[in-house]
Amino acid sequence: MAGISLTLEGSNIQLSFQKGDQTTAVLMDQRTAQGLFQALGQMLSAMGGEGSDEIEGELVEVTSPSIDIGLDESGQAVLALQAGPLPPFMLRLKDDEARHIAQSLMEILNAPPDARTSQGGH
Repeated sequence: MAGISLTLEGSNIQLSFQKGDQTTAVLMDQRTAQGLFQALGQMLSAMGGEGSDEIEGELVEVTSPSIDIGLDESGQAVLALQAGPLPPFMLRLKDDEARHIAQSLMEILNAPPDARTSQGGH
């Protein structure tokens, strides 16, 4: 699976992308990654098109009809989805990240609705 991947490297975020046989990776701290995210959102909004409203805050609703889950060529878990005005994207997860997400979602889904509401609607 070629394309773009995001992974955690300690407290930093690694953005990797591949074109042909060439792979490039950039390691960023959280503040830099948030700046990049906002800049890309503004760029997409400036380009116009359907759903080009500016991205507000840090939460973006999933807008794809499904969230695809699979494995990449090296056996890492991959989530593919679309959120808000962003183009479809894929997240590559390490095993411990995938397990953490799965466990957290199960805890949320198994909690009574009133407990979810009292924790900010998560």
